[in-house]
Amino acid sequence: MRDIALWTSEVLDITAFAVILFAVAISTAAFVVRVAQSGFLANYRDYRANLGRGILIGLEILIAADILKSVVVDPTLQGIAVLGGIVLIRTFLSISLDVEINGHWPWETTRLAREAQVPEQLGPT
Repeated sequence: MRDIALWTSEVLDITAFAVILFAVAISTAAFVVRVAQSGFLANYRDYRANLGRGILIGLEILIAADILKSVVVDPTLQGIAVLGGIVLIRTFLSISLDVEINGHWPWETTRLAREAQVPEQLGPT
């Protein structure tokens, strides 16, 4: 079981690297094409958002790989503590990227969607 978990975590590490690299390549190619059509400033924000989404997916895969390594391969107290630190750092990065992409905190999504559906009242009723 330990060998399978170690092998799987390595595959996940490589997959995360490939996902991030692929996201950078695709986002950059799309950005270059769009810049040629409609200019730099019109497409810059979308480019950053696309890059951020690719990095977010890669970070999630890396967290899964770290969980396998720490819990199955090295289930010591020190290994779990290292996992906790890694997850905290990557979670902070994920939240930061999410705010950068969407322009608001992740937990505000439901409230903002609800407010967009309910028309504003035009004075007292």
